[in-house]
Amino acid sequence: MSRVHVVGAGLAGLAAALALSEDPAREVVLHEATARAGGRCWSFHDAALDRLIDNGNHLVLSGNETVFDHCRRIGAADLLDIAPRAELPFTDLSTGAHWALRLPLSLRDLLTGGLRLPPGTALSLGPDTARLMRARPGATVAQAIPGRGPAWTRIWEPLSLAVLNAPPDRAAAAPLAEVLRRTVLRGGAACRPVTMPRGLGPTLIDPALATLARRGIRPHYRHPLTGLTAQAGRAETLRFGNDEIALAPGDAAVLALPPEALSRLLDLPAPGPGQSILNAHFRVDPALAASLPPLTGLISSLSHWLFRRDDVLSVTVSAADSLTGPAPDRAALTARIWAEIARATGADAPPIAARLIRARAATADASPEGRATRPDPHPYPNLALAGDWLAGPLPETIEGALISGRAAARALTG
Repeated sequence: MSRVHVVGAGLAGLAAALALSEDPAREVVLHEATARAGGRCWSFHDAALDRLIDNGNHLVLSGNETVFDHCRRIGAADLLDIAPRAELPFTDLSTGAHWALRLPLSLRDLLTGGLRLPPGTALSLGPDTARLMRARPGATVAQAIPGRGPAWTRIWEPLSLAVLNAPPDRAAAAPLAEVLRRTVLRGGAACRPVTMPRGLGPTLIDPALATLARRGIRPHYRHPLTGLTAQAGRAETLRFGNDEIALAPGDAAVLALPPEALSRLLDLPAPGPGQSILNAHFRVDPALAASLPPLTGLISSLSHWLFRRDDVLSVTVSAADSLTGPAPDRAALTARIWAEIARATGADAPPIAARLIRARAATADASPEGRATRPDPHPYPNLALAGDWLAGPLPETIEGALISGRAAARALTG
């Protein structure tokens, strides 16, 4: 029996372990440095809110096929809530204007008014998209799209921040183009927003762990990889503290680790840290929450996206380094974000409770230069690398993490 060690129980590592363990003749050993699985995708009960919340918000669309396949394989497909329309509502806090970006689901839908675009964007949106698709390698979003009209402020800038966690003058154009290629350019059927009412952990992580447990695989928690040796063109040993594991002929390993950890272990190039993300969570009156859509985009504001789950409103502020600094005033930031949400929703009372979470270096450097430093994901025949930051042409997303984990498993098994 061959043995594969999967190091890292984030989404990419779990995806690799699930794929590898489909063969009962293969032994899979899962190692995790921390006390929990999920990496940056997890849920927890917050005492201040007295609610289960996600550590961060993630936008998933119906065109994210690997997310759906992952959920089907772990028995969690019924935990995904798919919007009936490919529609995202927006609010401009500088003017109070509301609009929606809506794509038709069919030709009939198109002919009956199923296409809605933000005001002032109809003439430039097509040419802008074409320029983005043809952008030269190494171009930023700002270099690919020269116009600075309504489409810039109402579509391209919000997309760059949401998808790449970087402003357009820093964000690489190629991964944004790839996201559009896999969703928007396939039509409305691939762009229906998908939410997870029970949370990221109960939907994506816990069922994956349960599936692995049924196969006899349980993560070794608090088991960080501290060293790796290679000889004669193959990985030879893995060191976990005082424990050293030899990789026998036929054995292999998947390293599903953050870039800085991987760079230390293998002396490989890796992108530097990207920007932080702020997530503010507010418990509100259930009647207010019930009046809101599951997801709203916000323009001309500190806040970028408003997610609603039950009676908790969760707000994402991307590329937040300029706001936080080494010692952010958390109370002032929380109050500023809530003031914007109150204006956007018409709330006339303060939240019942609030919690602000700062994810430092929430993503890797999303600039063209940063992406150019990503290492070869298959450095040795018996060693593969996985992680959303390695996901080929995609940016760091749930979809990218799952694709990368599966690709690592395929690289080792053929």
